[in-house]
Amino acid sequence: MQPSSPLNVHSIRSLSAAQALGRRIELYDRIGSTNREAFALAQQDVEHGTVVLADAQTEGRGRLARQWFSPPGVNLYCSVVIRKAPGADRLAEWLSWLPLMTALAAAESIETVAGAPVLLKWPNDLLMGDRKIGGILCESGQAARSGPFQVIGIGMNVNGDRDDFPQELRESATTIRHETGRPVDRNRLLAQFLSELDVCVEELARQGSERVALAYRRRCSTIGKSVKATLTDGGEFTGVAEAVGGDGSLTVVRHPLPADGRPPEIQHFRVADIVHLRS
Repeated sequence: MQPSSPLNVHSIRSLSAAQALGRRIELYDRIGSTNREAFALAQQDVEHGTVVLADAQTEGRGRLARQWFSPPGVNLYCSVVIRKAPGADRLAEWLSWLPLMTALAAAESIETVAGAPVLLKWPNDLLMGDRKIGGILCESGQAARSGPFQVIGIGMNVNGDRDDFPQELRESATTIRHETGRPVDRNRLLAQFLSELDVCVEELARQGSERVALAYRRRCSTIGKSVKATLTDGGEFTGVAEAVGGDGSLTVVRHPLPADGRPPEIQHFRVADIVHLRS
């Protein structure tokens, strides 16, 4: 494991073009979970755009209650408090697209800073090649005085070595440095992410998901892939991912197709664990 330059709040702010995100940054050497701390702050009416950032997490969390590998000194672990949700008529669209849009912003920030292509695996995994370099966890809550909020949590594998991962992750996970051969300035990467996310949040809040969805689909490597979807109840569905819908759901057509000419079974997944299958 090769340590990175220290995280520095002044450097992040000076490098960021974000208008709202990151005006307040709480930096910790070590914390249980940045999402948990950001959620607690949001319940205490902290301002929109507050960032909780940690050099290490002891109880990092990913989607579907998974643990997030969070060693010190090499990666990015942060959570952002969002208070921009539109009215009730557009709330479902907002909540559906917020995690996907965050993945889009993260991918664009990594490409800008590291100069390497990043793809998205539905709904919000960041990939270099076919290995994961990051993921997003979004949670919603309600504050007594300031009303509803969302917390966006993101983990990016930046400067570590692939051998640093636990054995069970070494085939599926990687780091930006490992893939590019170059270390990445974590302060610059986070500043760029906050800048990209700031623009995307405003776009989604003011104009809806149309342009965000178009950009997401262009970068989503799941579309066209053979996939296995595992549901929260343990059920499985195997087929070809045909599209990402206007509500952010993944459309999967059952394969193999029926031999008797009947229409194939089609599922629209809002929540599922998706595995890309090798052809």
